[in-house]
Amino acid sequence: MSDETRPAPLEFAYWVPNVSGGLVTSTIEQRTDWGYDYNKKLAQTAENNGFSYALSQVRYMASYGADHQHESTSFSLALLLATERLKVIAAVHPGLWQPGVLAKWVATADHLSKGRVAVNVVSGWFKQEFTALGEPWLEHDERYRRSAEFIQVLREIWTSDHANFSGDFYRLHDFDLKPKPVDVPDRPHPEIFQGGNSTAARYNGGHYADWYFSNGKDYDGFTEQVREVLGHAKDAGRATPPKFGLNGFLIARDSEKEARDTLREIIAKANKPAVQGFHDAVQQAGASTGDKRGMWADSTFEDLVQYNDGFRTQLIGTPEQIADRAIEYKRRGANLLLLGFLHFQEEIEYFGRHVLPIIREKEAELDEKQPVGAGTR
Repeated sequence: MSDETRPAPLEFAYWVPNVSGGLVTSTIEQRTDWGYDYNKKLAQTAENNGFSYALSQVRYMASYGADHQHESTSFSLALLLATERLKVIAAVHPGLWQPGVLAKWVATADHLSKGRVAVNVVSGWFKQEFTALGEPWLEHDERYRRSAEFIQVLREIWTSDHANFSGDFYRLHDFDLKPKPVDVPDRPHPEIFQGGNSTAARYNGGHYADWYFSNGKDYDGFTEQVREVLGHAKDAGRATPPKFGLNGFLIARDSEKEARDTLREIIAKANKPAVQGFHDAVQQAGASTGDKRGMWADSTFEDLVQYNDGFRTQLIGTPEQIADRAIEYKRRGANLLLLGFLHFQEEIEYFGRHVLPIIREKEAELDEKQPVGAGTR
């Protein structure tokens, strides 16, 4: 297979622990920290161990074990300035950001980082964050309609010298942003990520986003989302369909028993009141969709100990076992795996040393066996 036809390598992102409490709601030891000094070193470690992206979380007030949190956009810029190659995705909420103001922030951050900033448009599930700030809380599908307009406005501002838009939530009247974001080859504008599980989220991903993020899923659950989102992209007539990222909590150990024992300990030591509170809040949010397909609508208590269903992806076991699952997800359409860890610093180093080389070996074998498909760009 020539370089021109070879599918792009599977990419990797990690959850930035800019929120206290780690990535599991459990009293198990988590050798991680939400402060800047720790995260600066972690970002540098990640870009030297095979990670292309980092995703800064967005949380505005304490909830469900996350008692403290650093704001996502400022924290993302700090990490960009501390690294050389890593692309940092800042999570943002429509309704708490005006899209033109965010577009300007991104353009400036893009110049400061030489074209490495991206955004994850989060429609929101935590009602109290909005109401405590005196902002209206919209019904589920209305939040996604607002996000759809938000994404369109960002793209219009970044790519047009005379940006105009007329929607139900946002208006532009001959707005001209200068400077525009950095001109990066094969990137028409800073990348826009958007996630979710619901019908509305899948529609938005297919019609508007550059990347669609999925919560943790097994093989069939992920395949279903890929097919539906690509169907929406085809209906929209998009020349370039979205790429796909999948969340997973990775527990790589020298033996499968050790990895499974770690998972059992995480769940056994779950902070039950915090998990139950999160469970009640997010299941209500997921079930609020008309067809009950919202995020977390079918998550169990055990799933929600990792609050984005990361255990469901089952990236748990030996490096060889994890590599096999990663390759199968790539075969089913994944372009990127978004990973969380118990002990970030040492486990990212372990991933780069022991897991990634096997993934690359198996990826080369896969690429020689199968033709390029829609999900292996």
